[in-house]
Amino acid sequence: MTESHEQAGADSGVDQPRHPPAFAPDSLVLNRKLPLWYQVSQSLRASILGRPQDASARLPTEEQLAAHYGVSVLTMRQALKELETEGLISRHRRRGTFIEPRARRVSPVRLLGSVDAIVAQQSGEATTVLGHGAVPVPGDLAEFFPDCGEVVSYRRLRRDGESDEPTNWAENAVRPDVAARIDVTDLERWPMTKVLRDVVGVKISRITDTVEARLADPVTAELLRVPLLSPILHYTGVTYDEEGRVVDVARIRYRGDRFSFSVTVEAH
Repeated sequence: MTESHEQAGADSGVDQPRHPPAFAPDSLVLNRKLPLWYQVSQSLRASILGRPQDASARLPTEEQLAAHYGVSVLTMRQALKELETEGLISRHRRRGTFIEPRARRVSPVRLLGSVDAIVAQQSGEATTVLGHGAVPVPGDLAEFFPDCGEVVSYRRLRRDGESDEPTNWAENAVRPDVAARIDVTDLERWPMTKVLRDVVGVKISRITDTVEARLADPVTAELLRVPLLSPILHYTGVTYDEEGRVVDVARIRYRGDRFSFSVTVEAH
């Protein structure tokens, strides 16, 4: 089509075909102490679950993804196999790899020492910010914020993107100087860990995780629509910056019928 024909089409008022934006996975800084395929799979999982709704469902080729992450095609293939097993993608010979419109209903909470794994764990669900504001440091968190008189509390509810059923709710206690740089609307789009690292610019050195079984208290029962005292999975994540300061303590209550918990221990 010549330039004049293109211009004529534009001026005629006829809608031109629009293609969805290409799928673009997030960048990843690899930790050589952890399995590369695992880090890549978790980073790609977070990108898939956090992608814009109008993004293309087709993934780049194995070779393109391998070049993007800086790994071998064999490592990339192993990462994609993990996501295929989880039900996030489907692979078709000669056609390519596509994001499945439905993710697996039961989402495992997996811990292997990767910040990207934490981001992946928290991605992919509709999030509503229930409220936020400065509060005195709770007594059970005083050890984490010895130099702070108060923290900024964020309360969020996550729902299944298809059924709108509540799956978990989270409370984050964040240092005031860090919270001052957080745009609350970002927390409706991305997990707190991603906002802290990629938007605010906190250099995260480590996250300490604790997962335990508890019984639903009245607030949790109401928010998650479960019976009072029913089993829930209670996750606590303490995020440290490079200076060794605690910048965020996350406490997340998962519905017991929607999540499982697994840990992978490497022998090397």
